Amino acid sequence: MIDEATKLLAAEIANFVSDHRGIDPVVIDVSEHAGWADFFIVATVTSIGHLKGVTKELWGFLADKGVPVLNRHKGVAGDGWELIDCDDIIIHLMSQELRDFYALEKLWHAGEKLDFLALVKEHHKK
Repeated sequence: MIDEATKLLAAEIANFVSDHRGIDPVVIDVSEHAGWADFFIVATVTSIGHLKGVTKELWGFLADKGVPVLNRHKGVAGDGWELIDCDDIIIHLMSQELRDFYALEKLWHAGEKLDFLALVKEHHKK
């Protein structure tokens, strides 16, 4: 059973990435298919500079929310893919080329895609 707080956090993270010009962010519920995570967030970045900027801002956002980053390191990878492990939530920020090549949404097609914008909007109404 998915914890609603974790689901909302995944939606808020995807919304944050979207607000920082992440392209086509998706939240995939992988809880039924992976024993080590509940949600994947996948988004495209436009350049290595964009990747570094979004990642650093995201680390601050996660710290403010009290979310531990299990694989935090000093610098951001320069290969076009940053994986941020938040235990139950795994965030993938990727160049378009890598996103197309690895096709995580197709790989995890059995997982439900969440309407993260609706979840965030609904939460803010309360």
